[in-house]
Amino acid sequence: MNAVRQFYRDLTLKPQGFTMVVAAFLPVFAIIAMFPVVAAIIGHFKDDPDAAIKVPQMVTAPGYAIALLSPFAGLIADKFGRRRLLLACTFFYGIVGAAPFLMDDLDHIIASRILLGVCEAGILTIINTLIGDYWDDKGRRNWLMLQGIVGPFLQPAVFFLVAAVAAVRWNGGFLVYLVAFPIFIAMFFFMFEPQKPEAAKPEAGNASAGPAASSAFPLKEALMVASLTLFASILYYVFIVNGSIAWAEIGVNDPMAVTKATAIPALFVCFGAFVFRLMSRFGNAAQLAAMLGFLGIGLAGIGLAHSVFAMQVGLAFQQTGAGMAVPALIAWAQTKFGFAHRGRGMGIWSSAFFLGQAISPQIVGRIATGAGSMQGAFLVTGMIALAAAVAGLLIASRTQPQPAAA
Repeated sequence: MNAVRQFYRDLTLKPQGFTMVVAAFLPVFAIIAMFPVVAAIIGHFKDDPDAAIKVPQMVTAPGYAIALLSPFAGLIADKFGRRRLLLACTFFYGIVGAAPFLMDDLDHIIASRILLGVCEAGILTIINTLIGDYWDDKGRRNWLMLQGIVGPFLQPAVFFLVAAVAAVRWNGGFLVYLVAFPIFIAMFFFMFEPQKPEAAKPEAGNASAGPAASSAFPLKEALMVASLTLFASILYYVFIVNGSIAWAEIGVNDPMAVTKATAIPALFVCFGAFVFRLMSRFGNAAQLAAMLGFLGIGLAGIGLAHSVFAMQVGLAFQQTGAGMAVPALIAWAQTKFGFAHRGRGMGIWSSAFFLGQAISPQIVGRIATGAGSMQGAFLVTGMIALAAAVAGLLIASRTQPQPAAA
């Protein structure tokens, strides 16, 4: 009977799951959608002597807002509910995201991008919170795996769409943010406010309730989540930010040559999402250790590479770890917070992850200066990741896999 109830619940929650998988791409979408048109925007504002600095800042501005505001979005979600805030953030995401299509002032565009980050903070935090609210541990891992697979497949389509629209008008690429409105409609009809544990019926098969609403916020667990997420995020962005420099150090300088050499290894990010799901039986510590191990082997391999093939092998390991990183970190973080504190907990997770995005280039740059090359920095960060993986394996060997907290 329990298996039947579980099957029925998973079946009825499929519209919510698919809606969240697509909506979770919106915060990433805000950054990657701009990279194909950065040069065109700089060219349009060629009379501004600071355009070459301001336009990249415009691209990354939402990330800073996410890092700063996600915990507050989580606090609001815990106090006043998830659904209304998610709907509001998604609706205004579409408005402020597309607003630069009507602007011709770079400072105004940057301001709109900061407002876009405010909306993203709410979307990312609440989506990750609802994954914990709607499903038990097994269900969460299934949807997180799917989320990790769908994102990489959507990215090339986004590049093509933005480039096609921007070919008509320099700021036409901003119109792609209107995709938020169909997602908003799906949210309006499919997303529902989860019941608080004390109001839920036990037989409803609710997701983990966690501590009672009256319990204190688990500050120790929150600091643990923030620290490990920040550490993993810094490693996650090492190749994304500095990969082209490492390629140049082995003699591959042409952007098209880099793209072709990277194409096949980049597919391993989807393989990483499958590895994450396959390792669910071993518990969170083992998953995190494996993720850090793949990242470490990959980064160190890139650092030691002297040929294109060796670089591709290292990149395949790195991309496998990258595919595991986000779902493994979210799945682990969700075990640390009950319903009453889950919004704030996932807000802290989002803040730490995007803070890692912001500071990773500075940290890796300093390591590269000390090591004498960017490949040296890859080797150092790879060794650090491997040391952390060994520590994770030691922890995993002393703990049993945590069952779903139902």
